[in-house]
Amino acid sequence: MFDLSQASDVLSVTETDRPAGNVRSTPPAAARSPVSDLNAMREERLPFIVTIAGDEATLRDAAAMRQAAYGRHLPELAATLSEPEASDREPGAIVLVARARLDGAVLGTMRIQTNRYQSLHLEDSAPLPSWLGNVALAEATRLGVAAGPVGRVVKTALFKAFYQYCVLSSIDWMVITARPPLHRQYEALMFVDVFPSQGLIPMAHVGGIGHRVLALDVAQARTRWQAAGHPLFAYMCLTHHPDLRLGGPGDEEDGRGALSGEASIDAHLRDLSFGADEVRCVASGFSLAV
Repeated sequence: MFDLSQASDVLSVTETDRPAGNVRSTPPAAARSPVSDLNAMREERLPFIVTIAGDEATLRDAAAMRQAAYGRHLPELAATLSEPEASDREPGAIVLVARARLDGAVLGTMRIQTNRYQSLHLEDSAPLPSWLGNVALAEATRLGVAAGPVGRVVKTALFKAFYQYCVLSSIDWMVITARPPLHRQYEALMFVDVFPSQGLIPMAHVGGIGHRVLALDVAQARTRWQAAGHPLFAYMCLTHHPDLRLGGPGDEEDGRGALSGEASIDAHLRDLSFGADEVRCVASGFSLAV
């Protein structure tokens, strides 16, 4: 399993790779494969299952995990994270939860907020430049995983779920904030620095701690990872992970380990964010079953 924390920064892209204007990007043909490609993919089962939190009990489990994870490095911020946050229930936001198959223990969590209903929370601290204007954005926040090797495996799977969700939801750019030296792992994933000439930016939604802001062009990610021979390319784009389940609560597996009903690759993704209207997005072929 590729460890994001060990990624080299030699794959980062330069200022010239950013779009010059604020035109909504159109995914190239190379970025989308037919649904039939799923049959040719290698399948890999995980020792945990990633789903979208759909009730208060699961949100509380996610809050407990994020508090424990933040407590290892940022105890003052962790002290404020004992309960689910208002942002967990906002329209356009979802919370991912990874649970162990063995005993159901929570191993990791991540919140994803889109700008479908309101600006990203990071924009309260750092208004985004014009090349990220008038496009669909998704920000990953509150990433927390179990300590040790299992946490590194879960972190990689949560990133894939984030990418997969963005593809299915027609998101143009994935956006994250990261404090040094953690920002290096996202540079290695070919994220670009949104404010390369600035120092660290204090983020109100992350306790006022200085962060870098980085973004990844969703439509170009597959092509760039492949061209760079990125060690995560096969994991992200050529491997089917049935345990990444971005369908609704209660979606079941059939006897072959595939999800049935609306969670199948042929179905539409449901927006399970609290208080949001249903969103129906046609699943992209290469983006694996959810």
